[in-house]
Amino acid sequence: MARASLNDGQSLLAVNDFFVGKQSHVSARYSIQIDGRQENQSSSGIIVSTGLGSSGWLKSVIAGARGVAEVITGGKITGEVNTPKWDSDFLYYSVREPFPSNTTGTSLVFGRVARSLQVTSQMPEGGVIFSDGIEQDYLQFNSGIVAQISVAAKKGYLVV
Repeated sequence: MARASLNDGQSLLAVNDFFVGKQSHVSARYSIQIDGRQENQSSSGIIVSTGLGSSGWLKSVIAGARGVAEVITGGKITGEVNTPKWDSDFLYYSVREPFPSNTTGTSLVFGRVARSLQVTSQMPEGGVIFSDGIEQDYLQFNSGIVAQISVAAKKGYLVV
């Protein structure tokens, strides 16, 4: 599972994925920091997926990226995509539709989260973090709120 902890004391768990962005899925503004690297970004949000969630939203993101890469390069990308196992002890993040500008970058758009992903809201209103596709159950994520997203101490177990 994943955990989002905010600097205002709120927290939320996700079995599959977190969405971090604007409630209406329009351009979100935030600062992203991971592994000592930081960047201001504008995008339609960030998806953070657990191993269990890797067969859903993350798989879709990877399929889309692969399709774009194949068209741009003019060739078929061979090999299987190795998404994480359901019980992985790390997360993946993917920035949706990152927009490069004079004030926003696009170098931190996909990666593995071994420790923590920090996201600081730059959205005056309408910023949210929700889990597992349940948009009505969200944390407000407006200007100045800092989210630390990491693997949760709570674990999921496969029951057969």
